[in-house]
Amino acid sequence: MKILVCISHVPDTTSKINFTNGDSEFDTNGVQFVINPNDEFGLTRAIWFKEQQGANVTVVNVGGADAEATLRKALAIGADEAIRINANPTDGMFVAKQLAEVIKSGSYDLVIAGKESLDYNGGMVPGMIAGLLGYNFVNACVGIDVNANEAKVTREIDGGKETISASLPLIIGGQKGLVEEKDLRIPNMRGIMMARTKALTLVEPTGDATSTKAVKFEKPAAKSAVKLVNADNLDELINLLHNEAKVI
Repeated sequence: MKILVCISHVPDTTSKINFTNGDSEFDTNGVQFVINPNDEFGLTRAIWFKEQQGANVTVVNVGGADAEATLRKALAIGADEAIRINANPTDGMFVAKQLAEVIKSGSYDLVIAGKESLDYNGGMVPGMIAGLLGYNFVNACVGIDVNANEAKVTREIDGGKETISASLPLIIGGQKGLVEEKDLRIPNMRGIMMARTKALTLVEPTGDATSTKAVKFEKPAAKSAVKLVNADNLDELINLLHNEAKVI
């Protein structure tokens, strides 16, 4: 079984976010980047398939040269090879088209993508890829088992979970539940050394133009100052909750 894991190169959640050029571009200065958490769950599940069923695991990213450190980490975790599509991933449809070309040329049986990335939170790319290729697609996936050409997939739905079957080739939008956080792999020294010898292929993008452009980013409004009310002054507390917070 050939598995392709789509990897987004995203800012760490502890990073301080700023914007430049009239708030139209993200300022990367001083920002640490990591594997997108939803993608990391998918990568760990793919490595399980490699260990249990002998699957071949490739990771792919649409991004600049700075994303290669993230791809090398994925290789150190256990992926067999990596592909970097040399383009700026600012538009969901553009990214989906680039990934679809790689999938077609690689004849992958299972494509695992995070249901959304931590930076843009668009949640569009996995479904778009499936639409472009005509592949089966399951989103919000929290469990998957594969037997021959059939997959049993569990996904989250309103009020519970649903287990369905689907034939390969299949694209899933994964999230926490594919594996638990305690099962995530940390690269060891042996993995880091082996990652240096694994193939990292650079692919130039197709001629497709981006469909959208960021005009302006805006941070959430700062939280107002906390007001402390004496424990004995219930009248003032009720007044603030009713007239200012408007919650009662």
